[in-house]
Amino acid sequence: MREPDTGSETQNALAERFRTYMPVVVDIETGGFNCQTDAILEIAAVVLSMNAQGYLEIEQSLFHRVIPFEGANLEEAALKFTGIDPFHPLRIARSEKDVFQTLFKMVRDAMKPKECKRAILVGHNAHFDHGFVRAATARHSLKRDPFHPFSCFDTATLSGLAFGQTVLSRACKVAGIDFDEAEAHSARYDADRTAQLFCTIVNRWKDLGGWPLRQNNK
Repeated sequence: MREPDTGSETQNALAERFRTYMPVVVDIETGGFNCQTDAILEIAAVVLSMNAQGYLEIEQSLFHRVIPFEGANLEEAALKFTGIDPFHPLRIARSEKDVFQTLFKMVRDAMKPKECKRAILVGHNAHFDHGFVRAATARHSLKRDPFHPFSCFDTATLSGLAFGQTVLSRACKVAGIDFDEAEAHSARYDADRTAQLFCTIVNRWKDLGGWPLRQNNK
């Protein structure tokens, strides 16, 4: 069990920790690898916060199935890999534009009380998810995108450093996080496990004395 820190934590501790950026974990399941042409089929996002002891934790989550945009490409191999049938009659999905507007509002609302100026995307192989977010934003001319336009945190890289593993399932297992292979490749499940992995890495770094560094900045 973690012992409470002796130092006082301010209300904007999360903003201080990440240079006024609020980490938001994003996972996107798609119909291919090309963010410009291939459909977004699912998206999940997890907003993180910092507790009174200065540890990162999950605050709230969002998940939506997405209707492929008009003219979107769907690769058969990608659909087999994820197991998603975008045309299933019982599939409840929303338009891509509506989903992203909802996501952006949730993120902006979460930033305000934390005194964060921007969100920063956290993902496993984050450049993939970040590219699809940017493409959807441009495709629908969406305003007030809360995410940093090019910076992100990649848990594949971070877990390679921290645990010697870059595959999400293997990194989670080394980190002591349960991982069910049967549930993988769902945006909801992968976003949750990626969020747990990111929190574990950041919190262990804190326990090892890596943060805060106030005594070294004096």
